Amino acid sequence: MTEPALSTPNTGPRVAPGDTRGDYELEERSSLRRVAGLSTELTDVTEVEYRQLRLERVVLVGVWTEGSAEQARASLAELARLAETAGSQVLDGLVQRRPRPDPATYIGTGKVDELRDAVQEAGADTVICDGELSPGQLRQLEDKLKVKVIDRTALILDIFAQHARSRDGKAQVELAQLSYLLPRLRGWGEALSRQVGGRAAGGVGIGGRGPGETKIELDRRRIRSRMSKLRREIAAMRQVRETQRGERRRHEVPSVAIVGYTNAGKSSLLNALTGAGVLVEDALFATLDPTTRRTSTTDGRTYTLTDTVGFVRHLPHQLVEAFRSTLEETADADLLVHVVDASDALPEEQIKAVRQVLVEIGEDRDGTMPRELLVVNKTDAAGDLQLARLRHLLPDAVFVSARGGEGVDKLRARIAELLPRPEVDVELLVPYAEGSLVARVHSEGEVVSEEHTPEGTRMHARVGAELASAVLPYALAGGPGATGAR
Repeated sequence: MTEPALSTPNTGPRVAPGDTRGDYELEERSSLRRVAGLSTELTDVTEVEYRQLRLERVVLVGVWTEGSAEQARASLAELARLAETAGSQVLDGLVQRRPRPDPATYIGTGKVDELRDAVQEAGADTVICDGELSPGQLRQLEDKLKVKVIDRTALILDIFAQHARSRDGKAQVELAQLSYLLPRLRGWGEALSRQVGGRAAGGVGIGGRGPGETKIELDRRRIRSRMSKLRREIAAMRQVRETQRGERRRHEVPSVAIVGYTNAGKSSLLNALTGAGVLVEDALFATLDPTTRRTSTTDGRTYTLTDTVGFVRHLPHQLVEAFRSTLEETADADLLVHVVDASDALPEEQIKAVRQVLVEIGEDRDGTMPRELLVVNKTDAAGDLQLARLRHLLPDAVFVSARGGEGVDKLRARIAELLPRPEVDVELLVPYAEGSLVARVHSEGEVVSEEHTPEGTRMHARVGAELASAVLPYALAGGPGATGAR
């Protein structure tokens, strides 16, 4: 069911009655426009539009340790898209071929000099490394390059921080950021002093100096305290989700989780299947908060569809840990709809990255994962040669275009085939006074045949164990319901 349009305040842009929540969020997100080259000096800014920001100018650097040259280029191209999503302008990119990253400077002394020259020539203010840097590597590179240096993990965390909207999403992102920051704290100059200062400086004065916590130790203690509080909050939110899932399981409503690489079209597919109206944007990690919608098969069986957070190559461990309670929606689902981007140069690498994260999540669930249905999306954006290769590589996959609607009906039929069916076969004669029970059989079970007689509604249906107990007083003697599960 499509969600009702959100009303907008009088001070903001008016939203048409047919617009959805996703349209409103997209307009709100794009209202903060960025322009390149905007001076930060307080000179003549009368021509500058309100709320425009200066783009960070970045240079990318990666280390090619394994795989083909095409995979190395694809990894750096993905890093460029991540940087642009975070709000920066990519000026240049360098890749070094070596067996392993340099333990001191990530790319080696000679390449550091070459990178410094490239940064100065391009006028960049930030360097982004295609990997996770140790605290020592980060400090060494910043000392030598004289510009800000961040790694792939910090970049993805920044994107998550920008796009998180719900309370649990913000808490999980903050926990991941603090987990990343804790071992990378650095003290600067007098911040290392153990002297708390006099009363004028906000300290305790005489008697308060001497051995005690340094500034960096105090920061670490505060971060650990904040992380403990966030973990408690996330655990409470997890309990709420467990209650919701338990309610669906009690009513035996099958669940389908949509998983896949970031920007593969999961939200578009959810909109095409259910009309959910969630945010759709051509950007990496555009939507983070899971969205669940109820829909039904052509034969009347009800099930839920959940859009989960997207995955990426080398997904930071901190994110997997922080978002574990959200990602457990996939482990508890009856069916996984694995969405693959047909227009990507290396879709098989996307499939491999997603399955690695799913295996890591499934390790906490006895290693078992739900059944998987591969869906190749964006067929309208892929060439005929690419589609032919994917049909040969993935013979059991369903090919769709969520934007154009091609193949969506076939996908609905395939989901209906793979959903678990109620296991108890019953023959019932329900009095007309028990119309609510007939409605439950229609909504929670699968009606094979139905006939209205003078005595009541005669039904042949398949239902779950709980509903079978509720309808047992109306089971016909000698019918399938007398023998229990078939």
